[in-house]
Amino acid sequence: MSLRDTLKGTGVAMVTPFKSNSEVDYDALGKLIAFIIDGGVEYVVSLGTTGETPTLSKEEKLAVLQYTYEQVNGRVPVVVGIGGNNTQELLKDLEKFPLDKATAVLSASPYYNKPSQEGLYQHYVALAAASPKPLILYNVPGRTGRNINAATTIRLAQHDNIAGIKEASGDLGQCMQIVRDKPTDFLVVSGDDNLVLPQVACGMDGVISVAANCFPKQFAEMVRLCLANDYTAARALHYKMLEGYDLLFAENNPAGVKAFLAELGVIQNYLRLPVTPLSEDLHRKVKAFLANFS
Repeated sequence: MSLRDTLKGTGVAMVTPFKSNSEVDYDALGKLIAFIIDGGVEYVVSLGTTGETPTLSKEEKLAVLQYTYEQVNGRVPVVVGIGGNNTQELLKDLEKFPLDKATAVLSASPYYNKPSQEGLYQHYVALAAASPKPLILYNVPGRTGRNINAATTIRLAQHDNIAGIKEASGDLGQCMQIVRDKPTDFLVVSGDDNLVLPQVACGMDGVISVAANCFPKQFAEMVRLCLANDYTAARALHYKMLEGYDLLFAENNPAGVKAFLAELGVIQNYLRLPVTPLSEDLHRKVKAFLANFS
C-alpha cells in the first residue's frame, strides 16, 4: 500500500495538553488520543505546530512522542512533525528522534528567514536524503512568510523520499495545479479545515486537521463522504461545523481548539506563552456553539 493510500482521509494535528504548572499533562494526552481514535480518524500527527512545539524542549518532544506511540499502540498510523528553519539541526533531529514506529515525517517549511524557491527546494532535498521515513512537505505561508509554489512542490515530488504535501496556502488555484501535475502516488492533503470539502472535490486526498481534535467523528465522516463523492451528505456536516471553524482560528491556534477541548472535558485550558487562552467573549461563543452541536 502506498503512503497516499495509507494517509488518505483525516489526520489530526494533536494539541499538547498542559497542567496549571505548565508541565505536559500526559494523562490528558492519553485521553485526547483515545477521543480522536475512537472518533474514527485515519491517523494522528504528533509534534506538529498545533502541539505548541516551538515551546517544547527537546526532552519534552521525545517524551511526548514516545507516550503517543504507546497510547496509539499501532491502532492508527503516527506521523511525526520535524520542521523548522535550521536545516542542520533538523538533520540531527532526523537522526536522533525515534522514528521506527512512525509512518512518515511532516516538515513545516522554514519560517522567518524567507528562503527563495531554490532555498526551499535544497532544504527539503537535504531533509529527504537524511530521513528514515517518507517526508511530507508542509506549506503554511501565513505562518512562515514564504509560499512553496506549485512548481517547487512538483519539482520536489520527483524525489524518491518526498511522498506528499500538507498544503495550507488557502490558494485553490495552487492546489489544483499541484493535483494536476503531481506524480500519481504523491499525497496532497489540506491544512485548511474550512476548505477541505472543495479541495477534495478538486482531487486532494484529505486533511491534516485541527478541528478533528474536537470534532473527530463528524469531521472524519465528512472527509470520507467527500472522498466517496457523496457531497450532499458531506455538505450537511460541513455547514454544521462552519461556525466552529471560524471560532477555532479567530484569535490563535491552538488557543481555539484548546478552549473547545476544555469545554468537552478532554483537557485543561492551559497554554504556554506567548500563546494565551481565548478572550472571555470568544470563549462564551465557543460554549454557545457547543451547546447546540452534537
